[in-house]
Amino acid sequence: MARTWKDSDIKLDPIKNQTIAVIGYGIQGHAQANNLKDSGLNVIVGVKESGSSWKKAKEDGLEVMSVQNACEKADIIHILIPDMVQAQVYKEEIEPHLKAGKALSFSHAAAIHWGWIVPPKDVDVIMVAPKGPGSKVRETYQQGFGTPSIVAVYQDYTKRAWDRTLAIAKGIGSARAGVIETTFKEEVETDWFGEQVDLCGGSASMVMNAFETLVEAGYQPEIAYFEVLHELKLIVDMIQRYGIAGMYRRVSETARYGGLTRGPMVMDKEVKAKMKKALQMIQDGTFNQEWTSDYRKNGKIAFDRFMKEIEAHQVEQVGKKMRQMMWPDSTE
Repeated sequence: MARTWKDSDIKLDPIKNQTIAVIGYGIQGHAQANNLKDSGLNVIVGVKESGSSWKKAKEDGLEVMSVQNACEKADIIHILIPDMVQAQVYKEEIEPHLKAGKALSFSHAAAIHWGWIVPPKDVDVIMVAPKGPGSKVRETYQQGFGTPSIVAVYQDYTKRAWDRTLAIAKGIGSARAGVIETTFKEEVETDWFGEQVDLCGGSASMVMNAFETLVEAGYQPEIAYFEVLHELKLIVDMIQRYGIAGMYRRVSETARYGGLTRGPMVMDKEVKAKMKKALQMIQDGTFNQEWTSDYRKNGKIAFDRFMKEIEAHQVEQVGKKMRQMMWPDSTE
């Protein structure tokens, strides 16, 4: 059974007099920096000078400085920039300012687990990973609650790494909902697996194949869109709130019987075997090598060849019209 903590189990005292440098001010950086500040902690933001993030953080009332200056001043360096730039920024702007007893903190384990960043032995290396987008992390905090986090310690030089980790989780509001222990290895491998076979890759491919099946059988694409894409959110919301069995209790009897008998027919043992293959490619480093090689060679255009295929797909063309009908003020 995983070790868990609630708000009453944790104190902010271990980091009350320490300076936390949040590196990056994107969606997670914005949320976590402001939550930590509102929890009464000493927060600074390290970003590129004079960029849009610099201006935004200033407007939000945070102390802002260059990444190098922030890392020089900080006791805890909380790295919230995109995965694929972390190694370069670390080498050029963070590593020169590490001193014994400081902490390197992350919200995703990839850079440490895969060795993109190799930290010195005399610093703490910790992780606080909220299980939700930054907008949700900020929204739930402001509502007096929080977004759960999973937490880990990779390296405990000071023998206070766990105190620091849990205090950060409390500071961003996660302990109000619950904090669960993990490892850097477990976090990155399960996170990538979920993204690839279920949350992003699996669900998108399932929707596209289901849409094609109906359209190729002669059904109107607009009707197919409603049935295989639009209504999916309603079902996922029920699963998230009530569990799988709870979802089945809340749909029609026909949907319940059809789902219970045909779901396993479609998502069968062959699909599970392919999921295991995808997991193996994560575990043995195949995906990491492929992804980092493609990114080094092509940068952000590494996505383009895949995105162009999706954007040209009929489900996306129909979807733009359908979403405009339902949300006329939305922009894509």
